[in-house]
Amino acid sequence: MFMFKSTYFSASLIALGFALTSPLAMSQETLESPQLGRKITPSELIELDLIASNESALPAGNGTAFQGREIYAAQCASCHGPDGSGGPANQKLVGGNIKSTEDPVRTVGSYWPHASTLFDYVRRAMPANAPKSLSDTEVYQVVAYVLFMNGIIDQYKIINADTLLSLKMPNAEGFIDMSASH
Repeated sequence: MFMFKSTYFSASLIALGFALTSPLAMSQETLESPQLGRKITPSELIELDLIASNESALPAGNGTAFQGREIYAAQCASCHGPDGSGGPANQKLVGGNIKSTEDPVRTVGSYWPHASTLFDYVRRAMPANAPKSLSDTEVYQVVAYVLFMNGIIDQYKIINADTLLSLKMPNAEGFIDMSASH
């Protein structure tokens, strides 16, 4: 049989009551916000802005798929497979059909609407074990190779700030640009 000291039991009930009612005493603003971090400043937002269609945001450099093949083999194939069809973690870069009635496979060729987004992603996050370690020229070369593997360009097309933005990706019309309506 369990016995409680009345003062311990009373203190526990008071603490439980406070815990259950204290959210009621908070302001509506406090309840709507998780109270994590702070609001981002406009200058910080610019730093995080993705390259989508602004040529001046793209760095100097250029490359072809032919040049990118070696960098891809050394830096990318261990995760993405030698032909982009996936590696140990199955990160496919090629193939797929976004309009499939089964689970669509989202790859660079089937899903990504802008080639410049691929450039931005590779530049910021790849290779996964050493993000931002590729030079801008190497990023252009790897992007060219990934575009080539997806049948979007030929292996000798020069990819740079001008040509990257002029490429029409297969799923370019698959997204709605909400910023255009504001």
